[in-house]
Amino acid sequence: MAVTLKDVAALAGVSVKTVSNVVNGYDFVKADNRRRVEAALASTGYRPNLGARNLRRGRTGFVALVVPDLAIPYFGELAALVISAARRHDWNVLIEQTQGVRERERASLAGLGPHMIDGAIVSPEALQTGDFDRLAPGLPVVLLGEHALDLEIDHVGIDNVLAARTAVDHLVSLGRTRIAAIGENRRRGTAALRMAGYRAALHAADLPAPDELVGSVDAYH
Repeated sequence: MAVTLKDVAALAGVSVKTVSNVVNGYDFVKADNRRRVEAALASTGYRPNLGARNLRRGRTGFVALVVPDLAIPYFGELAALVISAARRHDWNVLIEQTQGVRERERASLAGLGPHMIDGAIVSPEALQTGDFDRLAPGLPVVLLGEHALDLEIDHVGIDNVLAARTAVDHLVSLGRTRIAAIGENRRRGTAALRMAGYRAALHAADLPAPDELVGSVDAYH
């Protein structure tokens, strides 16, 4: 039979409320009571019922991270950082890979609901504005990346045009005059924005942008 808070309280000689306060990390517990409760917890091997705790708090304890491909280093590192940050706030992370395929991204949105998660971080590549009609009402969502969508949803990204211009400006300041760009990909909006910044910076510096200095790629890794 599973150990309960009452069992721990009886062994420690304190109230159930005191045990609950210790288990939930509250500070306002007398040092002597805390030591007795911690000893009783260790002795009984008590483990909190996370499902019941989250139900009382009105949360699931999970957030979702939806990304194209964890094999791409950027998304692998992103996942590690999200998991680390979530752990500090007592959350777990559910990860879904979509390979940037619209139907898989749509299916991920449809499967995200408040009964499963408390919020979602989504890095879309193919989703369209209307696809978000599938999202559960009231579910907190943050979008990542440069896939532009006309939505009233928090969106975190960078200015790819400015980033590329800044990189080229730096090379120009070092006296470089033949500056190549590797990464053109007509299927990715991010690549188009970076190429626009690259060409704008060269034009501003009165430098040529011949096609032989632009390298195309099939995918980003």
